[in-house]
Order: sequence, then C-alpha cells, then structure tokens
Amino acid sequence: MSDTQLTVTLSGGDVDDARAVVGALEGTFGPPQERPSDTDATVRMATFGGEGEGTGDGQADLRPLSEPVTVTVQGTPEAVRRASDALSAGARAPAGAARPPAPPRRRPPPEKPDRPQGR
Repeated sequence: MSDTQLTVTLSGGDVDDARAVVGALEGTFGPPQERPSDTDATVRMATFGGEGEGTGDGQADLRPLSEPVTVTVQGTPEAVRRASDALSAGARAPAGAARPPAPPRRRPPPEKPDRPQGR
C-alpha cells in the first residue's frame, strides 16, 4: 500500500453528501479511483489510489451536508492523518463558508490491564 492510498467508507446522508466529503479529500489525494455513485446505497465507498497528489484546494466544492455523515478511513497512518487534516481544515472554514463533516474518529489504543500488585 502506498503512503497515500486511502479507502473511505461513508454512511448516513445521501450520495451528494458522500460526494461532498470525497471532494474535500481531493485537494489532498487527487481524484479518487472510485467515487460514491449508488443513490440507493446506505454505505458508500471511495478509493484514492495514491499515484498522485492533490492540488491542496479541496475546499472548492464545500457545501452543507443534508444530515450527519459517518466517515471511516483506512490506509497507512500517514494517509489517515492527511485525511483527518483535510477534513478538519474544512471544519475551520471562514464564517459563511460551507463546512464538511467532522474528521474521522481515531480509535484510542487499547488499555492495558492493570497488573496485580504483589504483597
């Protein structure tokens, strides 16, 4: 897997919401190999192949989402960080600008069980 290969799974919202999220990532990753398209699906997917870099202007097509969208990203730690940064940057857009969804949630590391203390 290249450093920029990323798979994005989206649930909630409609196909236009999914396309808006993917559009927010295109500035970082370039155009996806696979775009969300099925209007009747409940889960949509996009794949960024990693062969190119984006233009850095992924906020060009920002629009309000019709409802909350859950975004799950899979890829290398670097690609996931870049996706989170790209989605977070849109959330800090100037007043009046459309805002993309919240960045993907990162799972905290598993907690280590407490060690029994000796007597």
